[in-house]
Amino acid sequence: MTFALGQRWISDTESDLGLGTVVAIDARTVSVIFAASEENRVYARHDAPVTRVTFNVGDVIDSQEGWSLQVEEITEDQGVLTYIGTRQDTEESNVSLREIFLSHQIRFNKPQDKLFAGQVDRMDNFVLRYRALHNQYQQQKSPMRGLCGMRAGLVPHQLYIAHEVGRRHAPRVLLADEVGLGKTIEAGMIIHQQVLSGRAERVLIVVPENLQHQWLVEMMRRFNLHFSIFDEERCVEAFAESENPFDTQQFVLCSLEFLRKSRRRIEQAVDAEWDLLVVDEAHHLEWSEEKPSREYQVVEALAERTPGVLLLTATPEQLGRESHFARLRLLDSDRFYDYQAFVEEEEQYAPVANAVTALFSGQSLAQSDKDQIAEILGEARVTAIFDVLESAADEQEKAQARQSLIDNLMDRHGTGRVLFRNTRSGVEGFPQRNVHLLPMDIPSQYTTSMRVAGMIGGKMSSQARAIKMLYPEEVFQEFEGDESSWWQFDPRVNWLLDKVKDKRGEKILVIASRASTALQLEQALREREGIRATVFHEGMSILERDKAAAYFAQDEGGAQVLICSEIGSEGRNFQFANQLVMFDLPFNPDLLEQRIGRLDRIGQRRDIDIHIPYLKTTSQEILARWFHEGLNAFAETCPTGRLVYDEYSDGLIELLAAVSTDGLDEIIADSAKMNETLKAQMEQGRDRLLEMHSNGGERSHRIAEQIAASDGDTNLVTFALSLFDTIGVNQEDRGDNAIVLKPTEHMMVPSFPGLPEEGTTVTFDRDTALALEDVELISWEHPMIDGGMELLMSEGVGTSAVSLLKNKALPVGAVLLELVFLVQAQAPKRSGIRRFLPPTPIRVLLDGRGNDLSSQVEFDSFNRQLSPVNRHVANKLVTSVQKQVHDLIDAGTPVVEAQLETIRAQALQDMHQQLDAELERMQALKEVNPNIRDEEIVAQQAQIEELDHLIKHAQYQLDSLRVIMVAHN
Repeated sequence: MTFALGQRWISDTESDLGLGTVVAIDARTVSVIFAASEENRVYARHDAPVTRVTFNVGDVIDSQEGWSLQVEEITEDQGVLTYIGTRQDTEESNVSLREIFLSHQIRFNKPQDKLFAGQVDRMDNFVLRYRALHNQYQQQKSPMRGLCGMRAGLVPHQLYIAHEVGRRHAPRVLLADEVGLGKTIEAGMIIHQQVLSGRAERVLIVVPENLQHQWLVEMMRRFNLHFSIFDEERCVEAFAESENPFDTQQFVLCSLEFLRKSRRRIEQAVDAEWDLLVVDEAHHLEWSEEKPSREYQVVEALAERTPGVLLLTATPEQLGRESHFARLRLLDSDRFYDYQAFVEEEEQYAPVANAVTALFSGQSLAQSDKDQIAEILGEARVTAIFDVLESAADEQEKAQARQSLIDNLMDRHGTGRVLFRNTRSGVEGFPQRNVHLLPMDIPSQYTTSMRVAGMIGGKMSSQARAIKMLYPEEVFQEFEGDESSWWQFDPRVNWLLDKVKDKRGEKILVIASRASTALQLEQALREREGIRATVFHEGMSILERDKAAAYFAQDEGGAQVLICSEIGSEGRNFQFANQLVMFDLPFNPDLLEQRIGRLDRIGQRRDIDIHIPYLKTTSQEILARWFHEGLNAFAETCPTGRLVYDEYSDGLIELLAAVSTDGLDEIIADSAKMNETLKAQMEQGRDRLLEMHSNGGERSHRIAEQIAASDGDTNLVTFALSLFDTIGVNQEDRGDNAIVLKPTEHMMVPSFPGLPEEGTTVTFDRDTALALEDVELISWEHPMIDGGMELLMSEGVGTSAVSLLKNKALPVGAVLLELVFLVQAQAPKRSGIRRFLPPTPIRVLLDGRGNDLSSQVEFDSFNRQLSPVNRHVANKLVTSVQKQVHDLIDAGTPVVEAQLETIRAQALQDMHQQLDAELERMQALKEVNPNIRDEEIVAQQAQIEELDHLIKHAQYQLDSLRVIMVAHN
């Protein structure tokens, strides 16, 4: 292939990129920039999937400046063409237009060229392509896009928050739901929407080190978002590809500890230009005006350079107003610039929140409360709302009035747009925890080995010794060797065996701190009692963990017991079980809550039994008592646990290291007192107005109902199965509403989007996907469907076809032509154009005289009357009617042009109706609530202007066609 700088080419595989320009050539590669879609491509010179763009005399071509030229002569200089002819707007003759100045939006996808070249597709591929275009259009117009495809239950408050935040331009919010309410899922849904809409192409997630795997698994399993974990080793490897290792991946996950340790890595991360930053456990970012922590500074540097920021914490303002201010400052330093000013402003909102809380509980408001609300919202608006609430109106009318009051107050509330906070007390659906503390005598074997360990461990730190003393089985094994079988005499194992036998019909989740302990417990259950158990630990691949979790979830023939190492507290859903055994205890209150959170979640339908077997007169007893009596952490969620631990950890560690109870009662009493004080502060600090806004009220339930109604879409099932057939993916029915998909050697492409090399099991049923850990949920948003439809388009599948119509009412040999045009605007995905004008198919069905029959003849019913034709016969038929087909294509042009204007007008109306209203609302609110950022308003104005231009210049192209010949038999 001969390339020259300035030549214009189009991509054969990505037709939507527009017209490309050759900008660089070397011995092996050629670089082409596609300006319309802001994309760059580098191809191998000898087999680049591109086609040279040349025009002929008589063609009318467009320039970048917007004027058109009728070509009368073509010259060539060093491989670059110049077109000479008459300019259409000024009628000036002998005008030159070098090809480098051709409009980037020119289109060249001509299915008729394929048809006449003998490249006729199968009829069913034409049908599949038409349905793909229609389904793409429907999905991209859907206001629920990005929320339907997650592999999770439809929890209203989560869906509301994600819907509210995910549609914003560069959202900067604090997600502060209490433990167990699903902040990670909310963040995942927001990321998913931002990615699908094109607003976020590069995402960085920063989490504590121990949560990296949880996030990796959650993003992949629930949202099909594949992140790469970056650590020092990965950065060194990536340096071969790029000076900045963070530029080598679009979706990156790393620990805060990793960034904090290296100035070079944090500088590289900051320079990598992310669209969205997500920070989990943000309450650990310590800040004071005098001395912010290193961790805080790291996140601050990233937040300053990243348009979108999501901070996640389960403990916002209630545990320290100053640290709460610090997190808000990360989101908007211009708005939250002074701590004292923030405190004074916050105090103005508390009485309003209390007044609304009283109103919602059925109490009458004092006149002073009404006056205060009226001062914020305006007298006329408030009077109308109060009149409804205090009248004899029906409950639905009152509910609407309440919601109106909340919406209006939240728009003016101090942190209303940047903070979302749901509490367990405000969200229903949590089980009761039944705690079973089980003290057991320590075996003599442990007493001996631990006494010896105490004598020889003099150089260990108190913390290391304290941790060691919590796991006597490890100490015993150190002295007795790997062949020792501590599980033969450990009373906890004996108790576990009895419990499993006693609960034959129940699934039991066992969590131990160490992988080695989990493996040996499985051996004990198998060898001593023949109990079916499986393990789950960090040494296993994600696929192996999925299989273990699926084996546990299986009703018939599955494992009764799943034994996890500490990694079992990562974000897996085991809520089909209600028996939790903590074979040992974690050192950290947060980890304890994560363990219980595997079963204690929204959707758990039964009360949970929590069993804590521990050895008396050991460190295990000390820790169990502190958790139970000092924090009440087994029976209730304990968001305050970490703060109490930080206060008393030194004294607790000394007791654990020395295995001494001297002073334990005092530590427990002080811990309990501090815990109660903090919880009281939390309750007192609850902002019920904020909670009402955060759970979305009736709107949240409507969103959940809308998504639930789209589940089980039979159109999706039939389309997906046809798509898999066409691509060449092997399908086997597994039962249980599930299908096994495997790639084959005969696939259309070497790898199919979203399909692993080893294959996968899928279902179209949400409940099945939630019950079976190894089964993926197929939705319109799944990469196999979304990517599969893109594949059909880019590979040109089904663009031309020939069919027979057996109809005696029509003359034999009569020709009909079915044309499918596509209206679209070439624009970057991030522009948001697809929300208002996604690629829009227009079907035109012409008879031999050029009459459009499409409004009278519906596609599916017409298609059922048609028969396929083999390619050899099809080519003969096409050759015989070539001129007639050309004439009919020309006859279809005015039909589609009339519809083009309607589509443009409707898209403009939809866009202005939605975005102008949002802009006016933000401008009005800016007057009363500084939480509306200037950047949001400027971005909204710019988006409206850009979309207005793009929609007005949307063009149509012929996407596909089908020639139909009439036969009588």
